Amino acid sequence: MSGADHRPSVYCFGTMLDRIALHQTRLHTPGLGLDGKGVAMGGKGIILLQSLDRLVAWLAIYTREHSLDDLMPSLQIDVVKSKLGTREITLSFAAESSDRMDRLADVARLVGGLAFTGTSRHFVQYRDAAAPFGYDATELISTDATLVFYHDRFTQVYESEKGISLRSLLLRLMPHVDPAESDDDGPLILVAEQGLGPALIHYFVRSRVDGEVAVAEWPPESAFDDNPVRRHILRIANLPKRMRPLMSTIPGIVPFMPAGPGVAVEVGYRHPVSLRACPVFEAGGLVLLRGRGQEPWVLEKTPQMGDLRAFARIELRAETTATAEAEASVAMGAHSPSPVRVPLRMVSSLAPLRKVTATWITPSEIPLLRRIAYALPHQTIVQTQVAITPKGAFLRSSAGIEAIPLGMFFVEIHPALYMPAGYDFTPAVAPEVLYSALGASPSHVLFIDANARAVAIDASAFVPLETALVEVQAYEPLIAEAIELALGEKPAILKLDSLPVFALNQLEPPPPAGPPGGNSPPALPPAANPTSKT
Repeated sequence: MSGADHRPSVYCFGTMLDRIALHQTRLHTPGLGLDGKGVAMGGKGIILLQSLDRLVAWLAIYTREHSLDDLMPSLQIDVVKSKLGTREITLSFAAESSDRMDRLADVARLVGGLAFTGTSRHFVQYRDAAAPFGYDATELISTDATLVFYHDRFTQVYESEKGISLRSLLLRLMPHVDPAESDDDGPLILVAEQGLGPALIHYFVRSRVDGEVAVAEWPPESAFDDNPVRRHILRIANLPKRMRPLMSTIPGIVPFMPAGPGVAVEVGYRHPVSLRACPVFEAGGLVLLRGRGQEPWVLEKTPQMGDLRAFARIELRAETTATAEAEASVAMGAHSPSPVRVPLRMVSSLAPLRKVTATWITPSEIPLLRRIAYALPHQTIVQTQVAITPKGAFLRSSAGIEAIPLGMFFVEIHPALYMPAGYDFTPAVAPEVLYSALGASPSHVLFIDANARAVAIDASAFVPLETALVEVQAYEPLIAEAIELALGEKPAILKLDSLPVFALNQLEPPPPAGPPGGNSPPALPPAANPTSKT
């Protein structure tokens, strides 16, 4: 029978429900009322399911996105029996609000169940698209049955047969095979048989794996066994990935992955219901759900657990007398100890370069530095210092010297000590110890080359690169001419007078220019003079 064709055995045929209208206040069903949205609701809600597998499907779908925490105080699962002998499953809970009922009814419709609401015995169909405000029963059945369901297509009575514990149901459900669960990272719970426990503990101690261990006891597996069954339980917070396949393939060791407070599922399997959303297991206990149809291991109380490192093997020296112990503990001083100093050596290093802040440019490369200086950015020139020595130029920059691709790069290992990039010194002592062993003055900066030879430069020799780069031609002095004569002459004064009527007649002509020999030309006769008066 499919979920869409869910039809319980009918006790009374005929439509006995009415759709509730907006603002309707009078209802016939006992305990049925209207909430703030006008939806008909009782104090309880019931989901009617055909079989146990539909109940498991409902739990799996609901717990995928929601928790059962708010339902657990009132949640009850029962097997009910109709008058015709058919058995179905009811899941009842406190209704509280239409929002909760809508959420539960949607999941019920998905798995082929029916949602009802009521208070004590009579339950009517919960609202759907045909009746947005719900339903009301117009005629009530007089019966002593435990439950009466009123639907728009049937009316049925049920007797409660037995209850089902949610915890017992979850323990009886067999986990499904799911290889994807074995690839998940996270904490693990390992259960090892008594003979494998000590070896597994020492293996983790040697591998520096942190965790806790306890010894649990279970009743004898058969009547022929007198002693309880002991197993080691190990909690590993972060098991290395290389060890995970090993724990799943060794006989006698069963790995479990925590699936919620107080419960874990065997690695490689998945429980049908999200156990984290089902708070039915005690946090102080431990339930281990095994695959392959095997019974789960249940511990009502988790035994005392201890650190794995407390179980490391202990080795003792041979027992000695008090005199021998006193003699062995006294060190004898030598009068002339042999020197243990070794020469400093530079070896190649594959470590990543850090703090490359200096370079050594040989004298032959200084002309190339002059050419590159025209292409250097302003920030690089400002942050760089240079010291010119007979062995070349030494450049330092706290922001990094990679912008000047010349010379041998040096790494700063001490504020006043540099070694070649890509090298490391041996013996591996601290840079402070090496600087002190070189015996340099505090005002010196030391550079150690690839041959372990040190060069000391006075710190005052380093000057800003920008002051050492600029070279300009000497200026040419110019003498300005004296301007006193021009300033001493009196300025010309112009005066404007009124002009007569015949102003031009009063002007005297300029004297004629003589020839180059100095002889003046003869004067014109009066008649020819244009300025003469007629």
